[in-house]
Amino acid sequence: MKKSIHLSIILGLLLFIATGCGSNTKTDTPASSSTAPAGTTAVSTPEPTKAPATPATPATPKKVELNVFMSYPQFKDQLDKYFEQFKAKELAEKNIDVTIKLEMPNADQSKQILQTRLASNDAPDLFTLHANDIPTYYKAGYLSDLSAQPSIQSLYEPVKKTVTFDGKVVSLPIENTEWGYLYNKKIFSEQGLTPPQTLDEMKTVIDKLNGVKIAPFELAFQEAWVPQLMTALSLGAVVSSKHPDWIAKMNTGEASYKDVADIFNIIDLVMANGTKKPFEVGNEIGAADFANGKSAMWLQGPWNADAILKVNPQMEFGVAALPVSNDAKDTMINLSTSTTLALSPLSKNQDVALDLLNYILDPKDSSALFQELKFNPNSTVHTYKASPWVDEASAYVAKGRAYQDLSLPNGVTDEQAKLLQSYYAKTVTKEQFIKAMDKKWADAVKAAK
Repeated sequence: MKKSIHLSIILGLLLFIATGCGSNTKTDTPASSSTAPAGTTAVSTPEPTKAPATPATPATPKKVELNVFMSYPQFKDQLDKYFEQFKAKELAEKNIDVTIKLEMPNADQSKQILQTRLASNDAPDLFTLHANDIPTYYKAGYLSDLSAQPSIQSLYEPVKKTVTFDGKVVSLPIENTEWGYLYNKKIFSEQGLTPPQTLDEMKTVIDKLNGVKIAPFELAFQEAWVPQLMTALSLGAVVSSKHPDWIAKMNTGEASYKDVADIFNIIDLVMANGTKKPFEVGNEIGAADFANGKSAMWLQGPWNADAILKVNPQMEFGVAALPVSNDAKDTMINLSTSTTLALSPLSKNQDVALDLLNYILDPKDSSALFQELKFNPNSTVHTYKASPWVDEASAYVAKGRAYQDLSLPNGVTDEQAKLLQSYYAKTVTKEQFIKAMDKKWADAVKAAK
């Protein structure tokens, strides 16, 4: 009996192993085989369902505000548009959301406003200044060294020299010009005139124009910086041709404005033969009047080309050198870098400010901007054709009839501007002008020490 029980148990265990246990045992199959064993049905096991990938959330753009001070109110539309391009580029490439607070006072006020802000440690991140003011601003600690910036590497060498001080490039040239006075080519052609090369020739031109009831010169004296251009041209030519050491002697008190009183020869001619009521006319109205043929000449630079051509897109005007004597060799074009862009050492956003500064000479975009502003090319990145008046002025330079814009002590240019207004109004005599300018120059030299 016991044996039969044991046998039953053993048979039961064998049956369990052969059927139940064997049916739950995995058969290892090579991973490379997709064929089911003979006599079985292949069953595919579905892959676990994967949740769809969640797109990476872009980082929140860094917000930066730049304060930019530029003495270019006449070019606000063009610069606003260009700065919008910069903002889009900075957001796309660096994920920086830039706000640009652009301040554009007129030229009469800009220098004083800027100097006040710099002196009170309220400097804009970027600001414009004339290249002649670089030594004063640099010595006061207001300028950063830009020598290593990409935009500086592309500058034409002569242009780079105008913004180099103490062995460093401390400002980016924007507007460099070869300039004299503007003249209406249609009027000159109709009257059989060519730009005069001597004072006597200028008198002949003036007489011919007066004889046909055409005002020889546009006078727009409401803003003092415009009549001051008469001094910039006449003083530059007289000093460069006849008194090359005059500035050095003025700085040591060994010279006087009496030595260069010949500047009044051309100034008096212009003032006596211009449009009426000049104190009621500012630069903008002056540009419109000149564009509409109300005068034949204007002692104004080609930086006003855009304002003139907006009024009369078909106008043809030229740039000629201003005679200051009866020696044609003294009739020279002024070479200057009238507007540069500087970076304040106090800027809290220097990286972004430098991005904007370099974008001013962007290899891809800046040619269109400079051509629209009608500025001279100043960099190897500029591929556009210069305006006809640029070629005309350059012809003087090619003949060696050009001089570098004079660098005067701080405040001297502004004083000349005010005195020229008073001189026209006959509230200041020539002798008083000379005396006042000698004093202003001596005071400026003393203040700089």
